[in-house]
Amino acid sequence: MILKIFKAVWFLSVLAVVAVLLYAYASFPDTIQLTEAETLDEALTISRDGLFYTALVILGVLNALVFVVGRLMSSSDQLFHAWFYGLVVFFNLFGIVVLEFFNLYNSQERFDYSRIGFIIYGSVALIVLWASLWPLGRLVRGTRANPPVAEN
Repeated sequence: MILKIFKAVWFLSVLAVVAVLLYAYASFPDTIQLTEAETLDEALTISRDGLFYTALVILGVLNALVFVVGRLMSSSDQLFHAWFYGLVVFFNLFGIVVLEFFNLYNSQERFDYSRIGFIIYGSVALIVLWASLWPLGRLVRGTRANPPVAEN
């Protein structure tokens, strides 16, 4: 049951990240500034199409890993599959945050960027926290005392 819930959340996150990618692409200027600089010549920039296709490939590969891991791992370990779906969901969330940050940064609006830092760092912290839960859970399960087996 938990695996079906994570699959549904993953599917919704894929739809959300694709919608944000298309929305951001429509509102990006022709040249997207990635770093802050005095002039546009000094800044690190990328074309609108370049960012779109790069993000599309990265998000596509990350989400395709769900199917690859599903084929390579045994189907009996449903908790691992649920954990991996959750990890990809948090990568999709990070992709949404990054795309929206680039969208906001390249808009003509005045914004205090120090107010958005906790969202960016929070999404990275969620990825790190979720990624560490499975190994920690395996470690805790491995160190629990197993009842002794009776010998005949």
